[in-house]
Amino acid sequence: MRYKLLGRTGLRVSELCLGTMVFGDRRGPWGATPEDAREIFTAFAEAGGNFIDTANYYAQGNSERIVGELIGAERDRWVLSTKYTLSLRPGDPNGGGNHRKAMKQALDGSLARLGTDYVDVYWVHVKDAFTPVEEIVRALDDLISAGKVLYVGVSDTPAWQVAQAVTLADLRGWTRFAGLQVPYSLVERAVERDLLPMARALELTVTAWSPLGDGLLTGRYGTSRSLPDGTRIAGIGASHRLTERNLLIADAVNEIAAARGGPAAQVALAWVRAQQRRASIIPIIGTRTPAQFKDNLGSLDVDLSDAELKRLDEVSGIELGFPHDFSGAALAYGGTYDLIDSDRAL
Repeated sequence: MRYKLLGRTGLRVSELCLGTMVFGDRRGPWGATPEDAREIFTAFAEAGGNFIDTANYYAQGNSERIVGELIGAERDRWVLSTKYTLSLRPGDPNGGGNHRKAMKQALDGSLARLGTDYVDVYWVHVKDAFTPVEEIVRALDDLISAGKVLYVGVSDTPAWQVAQAVTLADLRGWTRFAGLQVPYSLVERAVERDLLPMARALELTVTAWSPLGDGLLTGRYGTSRSLPDGTRIAGIGASHRLTERNLLIADAVNEIAAARGGPAAQVALAWVRAQQRRASIIPIIGTRTPAQFKDNLGSLDVDLSDAELKRLDEVSGIELGFPHDFSGAALAYGGTYDLIDSDRAL
């Protein structure tokens, strides 16, 4: 395991992040029991991992409780991150959101469940249409001043709002976001339009959730493969991604994995890890079983060839659209674009 700096900070985080959304989830067969969670956690620790992702909403708080028990003996060794925003009291208009009241009550609850007095990274979970960005950034900075939070990040929010928040923090001398959390995989590349370029420009480390495309890239799916037992027809899960395009992507991943003699998931994760020219990216790996998790850890040993990367890019690439593909932009350089040495252009 190697380590990255989190955004424009000195904090060292592992190149893979342990996702714990399914820890303690009792809704069905996709949850991880506390026993399996401990085995997954142990495997991650033994591999050198130190970065853990959870949220107050996951498994009705059970994820945080389990994570707190797992890290308790060596709390300071772990970079612990959790999130707030999602409502825990659906009938209460202040039961969620990004405003100061929701932030305080969410953090107090998280600290109690986690059994700690501080969180290393506190994430804004999703955008809130009602709370001004000034309130969010200032309230987060106050939590840092109080010693309850060390760093902050933002998840699942439009690029313009993230950029506004970072610019405001820099202008006012408040703590800026260090990380950006978004979905990113071979079947979900929309973030390449604006979110990843923004993260690169503003030095935000990207933690990529669902790097296996909601399970579509685990080797169980393909154009000629029967749907596995337990495939869900609606809601979060692989089934809503069962399009012709995505199944062709799964085919390519499966074929490369077969030629290598390894799991398809390792190929899909290796592709995400190979996108460092777009931004500093850390895949979040979260599985239900220890066996699946150990397979995913094997992606650290997979270096895709140029030919393999080219094939995967060709089958999964998206049209960036305007203004990214606006041909008129070339007029800004005359005939000199290829003569200019810079790491700013992708």
